[in-house]
Parts: sequence; structure tokens; C-alpha cells
Amino acid sequence: MMNKWKMGKWLVLMAVLLGMVSGCGGHSESANAQKASPTKKEEGEVIRIGYQKYGTLNMLKARGDLEQRLKQLGYTVQWSLFPGGPQLLEAMNAGSLDFGHTGEAPPVFAQAAGTPLLYVATTPPNPKAEAILVRRDSPIRTVADLKGKKVALNKGSNVHYLLVQALSKAGLTLSDIRPVYLPPADARAAFEQGSVDAWVIWDPFYAAAEQTGKVRVLADGQGLVANREFFFASRSFAQKHVDVVHVILEELKKVDQWANRDPKGVATFLAPELGIDEAALEVASKRRTYGLESITNEVITQQQTIADQFYQLGLLPKKIDVNEAVWREAK
Repeated sequence: MMNKWKMGKWLVLMAVLLGMVSGCGGHSESANAQKASPTKKEEGEVIRIGYQKYGTLNMLKARGDLEQRLKQLGYTVQWSLFPGGPQLLEAMNAGSLDFGHTGEAPPVFAQAAGTPLLYVATTPPNPKAEAILVRRDSPIRTVADLKGKKVALNKGSNVHYLLVQALSKAGLTLSDIRPVYLPPADARAAFEQGSVDAWVIWDPFYAAAEQTGKVRVLADGQGLVANREFFFASRSFAQKHVDVVHVILEELKKVDQWANRDPKGVATFLAPELGIDEAALEVASKRRTYGLESITNEVITQQQTIADQFYQLGLLPKKIDVNEAVWREAK
């Protein structure tokens, strides 16, 4: 009996010891695995960049130079295409993007919505690159004739501000028309089908519509808007990766220099990437003003004017201070 009891006790003790060894082994293996696992950067930390059809970022993506440069620093690049600036900045607000570009109005709406964006650079004004279009046979001859009409546009985009300014100059407001908020592809379809009376759009969609010979320009941005392109980083990304922000801006400058010298080359290069006719892209490239500029007090003032006007129109939920969203490197 005693032998059986001793045997049972010994078996229990062995079971406990084996369990402890097994547990220790599992813990040790996990610790070793964690110790052996490379850091995120060693694996190739992903820089997530949002872009739209056309624009310097799109050209940078097509050329592939940025990937090569960042690969040397241990990073990889993930590109995401968006139909417009508002959609791109929504992704940044959701934490899905590190860097991107839009026109002048989207960041105003995004900042009001709490998006942690920082302006890091801009381009010279480009007012000729966006316009209000009507069909060639439309009875609409002036912006004032838009009263009561359906006008398609991407809500919160740069052309939203163009429309506000054009209507104001004609003595109208947004409440005098019937806005139809659609992304570019859907807006073009509605416009061509006659579901809307006018379409407010930017290049290269604007140039592509012109190439059909079936549209008429009611007004473009000249004398109404600056129509700058802005480059943004999320606040956390800009603070953590100053080196990467500088690399992106340096590569953007190189692309700008190339595009300024060779608009036809830009069109040929981007046509397969965008699925847009070369002739339309060449038109868009020739009327674009290239260059990369810092965010100056003048630029901040221009953006603040847009923000204040949208707030007065009831389009922003609260007042914002654009100056609070400007990237400033720690000295």
C-alpha cells in the first residue's frame, strides 16, 4: 500500500514538474522569439502615402524614385489612390495614411473634423486648372444662370471653394443652386447623361472633358481662387519621421523640375498610369504651375480666409486656426 502511495505521489510530482518545465519552455521560446524578431524598421517599416489622379505625388509614384531612396533607409512605401482630397484626408483621420496631398479646401474641413494633419509644403497658385463646365449646347451662359440648377462637385474639395467664390461674384450663394455632391467619375457620368446642369472639376478630369469638344467653360479659377496643391503629413508621422518627410519633399522637387521641363513627357509617362488620354494630360501639364514652396504667413492667411468663409456659410462645424496645423521642426 505504501509503495502504491509513494508511486502515486511520485507521479503527481513528476506531472507538476513536467508542467512547470513545459510552461518554462513555452515562456522561454516566446521570449526568444520576441528577442530574435527584428524591429519594424528592420522588416521594412511601411510609409503609407495617399495620392490622387494627377499631381506631383502621382508622378513620383509612377517614377519609382521614392521607393528606391527610402529602401536605403529601411522603409517601404504603400501607395493608395483616392478620388479626391476629402476622401484622402478621411483616411488620414482614420489613421490609415502618413502622407498625402489635396487642394486648398479639403484640409480646412479635415482640420475642423479633428484630423491630425500638418501642412508641410505647397505649390504656386494654379487657378487655371479648375473650372465650372456646362454642356456645349446648354442655355446656361453665365454663372448667374446657375440659379436653381443642379451643379455636380466633390463636396469639401478645392472646387467647392471655387463654386462659392464664383457664385458670390455673381450675387448668388450655394442656397441659390442645387448642389449634387459626387466624386469625379460619378459626377462626369451624371454630367454627360444630363442629370446635372453643370460640373465643377479640376485637372486632369477638366482637360479630359475639354478634349471631347462637348463642353463649355463657364468660369475657371482666375481672379477667384489660388488653387494651390498642399502636401500633408499626419502629426504623429511628422514628429517621428522628420527624415522621411525631408526625403519625400526632396524627391517631389526633383519631379517638379522634370515636369516643368517636359510637359509632353509627363503626359506620355502618366497616360498608362492614369488611363487618361495623352493629349488631355499634356494640356493639364502645360497649364499647371510647378514648384514646391514653404508654408508662409501669406499662405496661412489665404487658408484662414477660406476657413472663415466656410464657417460663415455654415459649412464648418466650428472655427479653426490654420496656423495650429502647420509643420514646424523642432530647433
